[in-house]
Amino acid sequence: MKILLLCSGGDAPGMNRFVYDIFKEFGNETYFALAGFDGLVNNRIYPLKKVVKEDFKDKSGVIIKTSRCPEFKEKKFFKAGLENAKKFDCVIICGGNGSERGAKELFESGANTLFVPGTIDNDVEDNFYSIGFSTAVKECVYAVENVMPSMESMTRSCLFEVMGRECDAICVKAGKLVGADYVAKDQIDYEKMTDVILKKYEKGQSAKILIRENLEDIEKIARKLNKMLGLDIVKYHIVGRTQRGGTPTKDELEMADKFAAETIKAIKNNKTGRVLADKNMKVRICDFK
Repeated sequence: MKILLLCSGGDAPGMNRFVYDIFKEFGNETYFALAGFDGLVNNRIYPLKKVVKEDFKDKSGVIIKTSRCPEFKEKKFFKAGLENAKKFDCVIICGGNGSERGAKELFESGANTLFVPGTIDNDVEDNFYSIGFSTAVKECVYAVENVMPSMESMTRSCLFEVMGRECDAICVKAGKLVGADYVAKDQIDYEKMTDVILKKYEKGQSAKILIRENLEDIEKIARKLNKMLGLDIVKYHIVGRTQRGGTPTKDELEMADKFAAETIKAIKNNKTGRVLADKNMKVRICDFK
């Protein structure tokens, strides 16, 4: 049996543990496409044993590399990737929504694929948990807890821009954990935010506000709020890529193990489809939609 593994899109903490678990089970039967679909298209495919080391399994990043490959949508590049995918008994694709579409298209074109959700955004349809989410939230909480003492010493309020692309999952979860005074998950309500900030300021307190990325430029938001308030008390902090690079949480590694175990079971039973987690954190195999 020959198994191909690739990670696509943005990297997510916990991917390395998933990769390690697959290799530990199948050993020399496993291969990887370097940097995801790009490696699949360009036949940059190598034995996984060339890169796997035990000391990497609990670290962030992903040792087999990942990338975004818009070219895969083009017919000639897809055809090249499909030809390479068909050389394997199973192709495991770990990533987000775009990666899932790629896995489904390969499956419908004759390749045996398994899709595993690996994205900090936690936005895969019908899936409750994606590899990377717990750590991304943890890093947001860490940022708020370490920035706010400085803000409070000068009675300033702070806007925290968190990742998530078009999904509010990280923003909402982290906001609850830190007791945010306001969470901007789908739009910027300047009147509401100025009201929240001013009420805190009048009490000698500081507001902490979480804002999902891609709504508006965070610097411009802070500038406009200060202008509306007539005060220079609103600062901002971009949490950024620490959400991808933070040390995986214990829960993260346990979920990566669960995803790997179900993936291994699916391979042994010659199943294809989507490996998803439900709200009870149980992982199961589902058909492609």
